[in-house]
Amino acid sequence: MPPAPHTQGDRPLVLTPEDVPAIEAVPLHARNLPASTYELLHRTATAHPDRPALYLLGEDGRPWREAPCWSYGTLLRRVHQAANAYLSLGLPAGGVVALMLPNLGATYAALLGAQAVGIANPVNPMLAEDHLVEILTLTGAELLLAPGPGLSAELWEKARRIASRLPALRALLAVGSPPGPRPGAVTEADFAALTAAQPGDRLLTDRRPGPQDLAAYFHTGGTTGVPKVAPHTHAMETYMAWALGCSGGYLEGAVMLSGLPLFHVNALHVTGLGPFMHGIPVVSLGPLGYRDKTLLADFWHIIEHYRVTSFSGVPTVYASLPPIPDGVDISSLRAGAVGAAPLPKKVRTAFESSAKVPMLEGYGLTEATCATSTTPAFAPRAGSVGLRLPYQRVKAVTVDAEGRPVADCPPGRTGVLAIKGPNVFPGYLRPGPTGPAPDPTGKIYDGWLLTGDLGRVDEDGYLYLAGRAKDLIIRGGHNIDPVPVEESLLAHPDVIAAAVIGAPDPHSGEVPVAYLVLRDGAQVTEEDLHAWARAHAPEPAAAPKAVHVVPSLPTTAVGKIFKPALLQDSVHRIVARVLTEADLTGEVHVELRDGRPHATVHLTGGDADRLAAELDRYSFTYEIAG
Repeated sequence: MPPAPHTQGDRPLVLTPEDVPAIEAVPLHARNLPASTYELLHRTATAHPDRPALYLLGEDGRPWREAPCWSYGTLLRRVHQAANAYLSLGLPAGGVVALMLPNLGATYAALLGAQAVGIANPVNPMLAEDHLVEILTLTGAELLLAPGPGLSAELWEKARRIASRLPALRALLAVGSPPGPRPGAVTEADFAALTAAQPGDRLLTDRRPGPQDLAAYFHTGGTTGVPKVAPHTHAMETYMAWALGCSGGYLEGAVMLSGLPLFHVNALHVTGLGPFMHGIPVVSLGPLGYRDKTLLADFWHIIEHYRVTSFSGVPTVYASLPPIPDGVDISSLRAGAVGAAPLPKKVRTAFESSAKVPMLEGYGLTEATCATSTTPAFAPRAGSVGLRLPYQRVKAVTVDAEGRPVADCPPGRTGVLAIKGPNVFPGYLRPGPTGPAPDPTGKIYDGWLLTGDLGRVDEDGYLYLAGRAKDLIIRGGHNIDPVPVEESLLAHPDVIAAAVIGAPDPHSGEVPVAYLVLRDGAQVTEEDLHAWARAHAPEPAAAPKAVHVVPSLPTTAVGKIFKPALLQDSVHRIVARVLTEADLTGEVHVELRDGRPHATVHLTGGDADRLAAELDRYSFTYEIAG
């Protein structure tokens, strides 16, 4: 029988590798997890009604030191009012509430209220309108919440246009300000007025969601074509909130800071349901989160004032943090949590040397609720993203040409990572004869979720990432992982950000090309950087064929580097160069189609057949006009 795990009170903790099997000696069903996210919040609010739940910075014009605070009792009351408002509009059991909202107190209430009586469908409001319409048509959204015209006139008008195209929509609700006098194509209402008229002490329905009921629909980011939709059940979400507590991040006295958007699973779980289950406060950085330049300039003062113990972000967030001012007391800080993208050593070193606390890596994905591994506080291992969370399984597998698993990899060998456990989703949402339904086809095999991430698991259970399978650069049949190349470039003293992609090449199919951001005042030239890149590449084949200095790297809404945009730029550069070398003239436009670049050349001088002969040597698609 395994030894007892580390604990605080009755909470088991994963602080060493031995803790995982020790925790699993107790079956998960014996853990008395809440049946739903509503019950999760209800338990905490009943036990600690006056305890702070949310500090809402940057929301009502007040200085951040005077931000309003919602207690757990207040949060539950607001959730009741939001849920009851949906019911008053005729939302049926299992009805879908879509949210095109920034991070507001109302967003927390609206999202959790939707899960209490239906399914929440938070979406990135900055996605293209056609993408949003396709997502919300697939999910069958019946209510849509968006910023009112007084909060964002642009987003309100965008929501109105989208609402007019949704066949199942009952109403469009304005958050933050009334909808205005001009009527839209569908019923419009003021969310604040609607919720204020509802009771806050209870739900006006006897029905309560169960563990296997759907709680939320999350899209996967939309980096290639229309984003896919991942359904989450209440069992997945309550398990995740409990399992994240095993990391030690929510111990007594903890205060979490939240800066990622609530349409992202990290924000909802790591700095939302996880803290809410364990009754600790969350400091919300407001509507813009980490993109709020004013609040970010005061980041370390905010840590000091609210006695923040940890925060979660992607590597680009850490790279953008300001220097720690002299005299600021950040002794409350216990660790920084990072995930969602490979962590450059330079970013880790800079943070840990200045903040004097460890940066703890983790790994997870939307299709597996949020997190699969976290770094154990007492036993970190260099290069690893930690140990699996209890009751999950992780392995590396080989796959065939169609991407199906063939065999398990032995410990230490790199393959495609696969996950099994209570966090694995039931499959992407797809249209069906009786409505949308999860479909595991092509993603889940015998309960194992194929992640698309490359990695290995050592004999002690530590997980190591090796990048995305789709990010591999295949140079003449030779596989190149861009991450070590990026690390070698970040070692240059003038480089503060780096991304390496596989650019089309007529001879090798793909070749590495680097995009670099330099520190202010750097005098180094692209030629100097190219020489550095060749000298420090992990192997000769991995040396970038070209180096481009750019003001910034494109990122997604949650701060991940958006490499398809860099590939788009590389194709534009290639076509422009081909025109020049062939003594042709024309205008070049490159767009992404299903995540791949497509070039359109409006030829104004020269032979189109000659241009076609040159472009046919490359793998990207194109058309010649004019």
